[in-house]
Amino acid sequence: MRRIRYQVACSLDGFIAGPDGEFDWIPPEPTFDFEEHFARFDTLVMGRRTYDKVRDMGEAFRGKRVIVASRSLRQEEHPDVEIVAEGLEERLRSLRADEGLDVWLYGGGELFAQALAWGLVDTVEPAVMPVLLGEGVPLFPGPAVLQRLTLKGHKVYPSGMVLLEYSVHD
Repeated sequence: MRRIRYQVACSLDGFIAGPDGEFDWIPPEPTFDFEEHFARFDTLVMGRRTYDKVRDMGEAFRGKRVIVASRSLRQEEHPDVEIVAEGLEERLRSLRADEGLDVWLYGGGELFAQALAWGLVDTVEPAVMPVLLGEGVPLFPGPAVLQRLTLKGHKVYPSGMVLLEYSVHD
């Protein structure tokens, strides 16, 4: 079975984006091999706001299936991605059961919280950045549900970024 992995950059005080959705506060980390990391996934799942941000940046997810959870986007206007307006839980379950590489739950605290509530997040992997934002989009929006995690790995980078990997208890 494939894993659904929530991977996201966050500030030390727990924000995944600034107050206006900005992420220019993320410092570069030259020793992090993003291409190697990106190759571990064949599918990315994101919410509409995250999709809007990456699309506005001109980001292309070369060779990846992109699924966007949105009730406002229309499939015919976004032919290069799959829009899921209804039945997201079932779609995530089918992705997990499919053959292939892991699924990257790409940004979006609300999407993460919902998938976690459904029991569909296998790992939580924050890249903690050495910055305090003070406000912004939280890593995990409330109301919170108690969820036990087990540390499976960590790596500290020269920039001060700390990449953590936790497995989610059933």
